[in-house]
Amino acid sequence: MAGKINIAEYPGLVGQALEPSDWVDITQERIDQFADATNDHQFIHVDPEKAAQTPFGGTIAHGFLTLSLLSHFMETSLPKIRDVTMGLNYGSDKVRYLAPVKVGQRVRAQFKITEVAEKRPGQWMVKTAATVEIEDESTPALIAEILSMFIVDAKNEENA
Repeated sequence: MAGKINIAEYPGLVGQALEPSDWVDITQERIDQFADATNDHQFIHVDPEKAAQTPFGGTIAHGFLTLSLLSHFMETSLPKIRDVTMGLNYGSDKVRYLAPVKVGQRVRAQFKITEVAEKRPGQWMVKTAATVEIEDESTPALIAEILSMFIVDAKNEENA
């Protein structure tokens, strides 16, 4: 969606599928960096030789790595809000990992805004259904319901 919209227009997007994000490559380097950042060095993620002996046939991304990419995917896919001061990750109502993401695969996300509510003046909660797809796979990597809080300059919003 080109340009920015007023937060008051967000409720009109409820139920609509948004454009998918761009694809992101899941490389061993990305997996290793995530392992270092989280201190999660389980062999299935970081030891290609040992992981090759598993049913996966090689290393796989951490589930939390795939989940963490939702921040990037949402930034590039959700409509931008005019006069937003900041957007915050507020939580998740549901996260389910459905398929492993193997090194060398690509993932992207599909979103649908499911709920929009002004919690306080200028503070808007947006619930978004997310599906992370694996290229050329029928089962998604994960599904999640993500909560975001957008802080909007209410003075400017009233004058829009």
